[in-house]
Amino acid sequence: MEFSKYILPIPFLTLLSREVRRFFKVILQTVATPLISTTLYLLIFGISIGSEISVTHNYSYLTFLIPGLVVMAALRNAYENTSSSIVISKFGGELEDLRIVPLSTLQINWAHGLAACARAFIIGILTYVIGAVFYYFENHSLLTIEHPLLALFLLFIGSLTFSNLGLSVSMHSNSFEQTNAINTFLLTPLIYLGGVFFSLQQLHPIWQTLSQYNPLLYIVNGFRYAMLGSSDIPIQSALIVTISSFLILHLISLYSLKKGSFRRW
Repeated sequence: MEFSKYILPIPFLTLLSREVRRFFKVILQTVATPLISTTLYLLIFGISIGSEISVTHNYSYLTFLIPGLVVMAALRNAYENTSSSIVISKFGGELEDLRIVPLSTLQINWAHGLAACARAFIIGILTYVIGAVFYYFENHSLLTIEHPLLALFLLFIGSLTFSNLGLSVSMHSNSFEQTNAINTFLLTPLIYLGGVFFSLQQLHPIWQTLSQYNPLLYIVNGFRYAMLGSSDIPIQSALIVTISSFLILHLISLYSLKKGSFRRW
């Protein structure tokens, strides 16, 4: 009996299951809303004005746009899933219960991280499907993925990275406004300036240099390489920066769980 309990960490699976069920309960907010935004991006930028925009690679702007939207939707939802869960638990006084359950900080971190990845993957896959429909009507062919395993790996690591960011921010936040401020003033600029909507080669040399300090640029271009076979950033650089970003934020989130506030607001 004791051996089976060790092999199957029930508290960890319970927390993971709770976090997954939590975002499924408000599926219109957590899944439907991001997909509506993605559809509008594809309709306005990819179809309406995409023919007027040229990129340096041998594919249309719509094709260029789809991988960026997949990453943007997945990472943003990974961040929001973890940050909203911690903030709501703080507000309701539930977060204090994690101090007395038989869970380590590492298990708490990964339970929230894997739940965020589940939401990110659902959003990412559905975004790809919507993009593939637009691509089919424009090119009369299917949108294939050049390196599917690499795409899944980058989406997984990127989602974990942003779930760790959301956990770190929310553990040190004392109000909903503080968490939203990070989303508005840090996360949104990083995403929109991370190569989702433009090629690095289209920027002024000064902005090209500054953009190379944005870790989102490497995640987006790494995923674009995995889908299309080419990008502005060498895949080796994209992998190094993406994995390094995950490791750094993972350590920060573990520290935040140890030193952050569990108290009810």
